[in-house]
Amino acid sequence: MKEHEESDKWALLVADLQREIDQKEQADYSATVLMQARNPTNLGRMDAPDAHAVIAGPCGDTMEIDLRLDGDVIQDARFMTDGCGTSVASGNMLTTMVRGMTLDNADRVSPRDLLLALDGLPDESTHCAHLAVNTLRKAIEVARRAGSQGDA
Repeated sequence: MKEHEESDKWALLVADLQREIDQKEQADYSATVLMQARNPTNLGRMDAPDAHAVIAGPCGDTMEIDLRLDGDVIQDARFMTDGCGTSVASGNMLTTMVRGMTLDNADRVSPRDLLLALDGLPDESTHCAHLAVNTLRKAIEVARRAGSQGDA
């Protein structure tokens, strides 16, 4: 009987802590950020991407972006990160945004554009949007170099 009571107390403690975490997240992050972070659709590596880039951010997070192209149009984009939820949200939203874009149009996506798409991030997390965009730009640079070598 005592073991069952201890188990119930533990379950209540865990449930209370989870409610506190959920309330704090909802106070700090937009519904868009939470959805992107909790349900990333583009997380993962691509087999034989046309372009791949990796950048380590100043916060210690690393972002990778893979692109699959049809000519100069991004057909698919995937990302990996070892970072926090805002890194996941930034990578996921950005790779969704650039699908179907030309390399030139994707190269024009700014951290501000990404922050707007996410409905904002707390000031201490905006670097995640910058990391994602900088990694995308590096992947675009890789794609352009590969394309120019193919044209030679």
